[in-house]
Amino acid sequence: MTLLAVPEPYDFEVSTERFRAFGADLANLWHEGGLYRVVGGHEVRIEPAPGGVDVSPLNDATRGDVETLLGLPFDLPPFYAWAAAEPVLGPIAVRLAGFRPPLAPDPFESLVTSITAQQVSLFAAFAIRSRMIERFGERAELAYAFPTRERLARTSEDDLVALGFSRRKAEYTIGLARSDVDLHALATLDDDEIRARIVSLRGLGPWTAEWFLARHLARPRAWPVGDIALQKAVRVLYGSTVEEMGPRLDPFQNLSAHYLLTGARTAAP
Repeated sequence: MTLLAVPEPYDFEVSTERFRAFGADLANLWHEGGLYRVVGGHEVRIEPAPGGVDVSPLNDATRGDVETLLGLPFDLPPFYAWAAAEPVLGPIAVRLAGFRPPLAPDPFESLVTSITAQQVSLFAAFAIRSRMIERFGERAELAYAFPTRERLARTSEDDLVALGFSRRKAEYTIGLARSDVDLHALATLDDDEIRARIVSLRGLGPWTAEWFLARHLARPRAWPVGDIALQKAVRVLYGSTVEEMGPRLDPFQNLSAHYLLTGARTAAP
């Protein structure tokens, strides 16, 4: 295995908590203390190590996906310095010190994942997503590659409905797969242009666009005001609304959202 250095502070357990909290994620599989993902047809194992993580194999073909998955695009020190003055976020940031929110390396995977999570619990979304991955993805050893856009473009709504998709979500997923939108090119656009491109696609609204900015592109001002869990966290922790809190948390809305959600979910009972 090869060491991939991660800037301190870094907490591997907290940073990968999402992959254990809601059930198995076959494309980002937690197994015996390590995280497995298929990159370029090869299974990659990531496990904690002093100074960062050990990755096998780590090479030019896998490095980019691994760095994205581990949330390395986030710049934590400026966020921590800013949060220190926040009476609510400050203590959460201290408790979750070293938490790097994981990012989806692939734009199509990010959007399909959001479609599966529309208006259902994350437990249900993870279960439906994993059935789809098992059915249409390619298995390596333990983990599966997320189904390709081309593979899902060839499937039918009935195939997805049989896995637990609603009829509309099946339609949205296949429509996205068959669309002519260059999803990788979205990264070259500014936030508002990305929002406009995404909401122009059937079934993809502002909530999906905002999480795409947050969980795929790590855009600092992404702020999913329509997210029910975030609404609850802001209401409980701040006694406010997400609409009111957005400007107050500028320019760290994205990291604030991740820390508020994870902080609320992992708080001691």
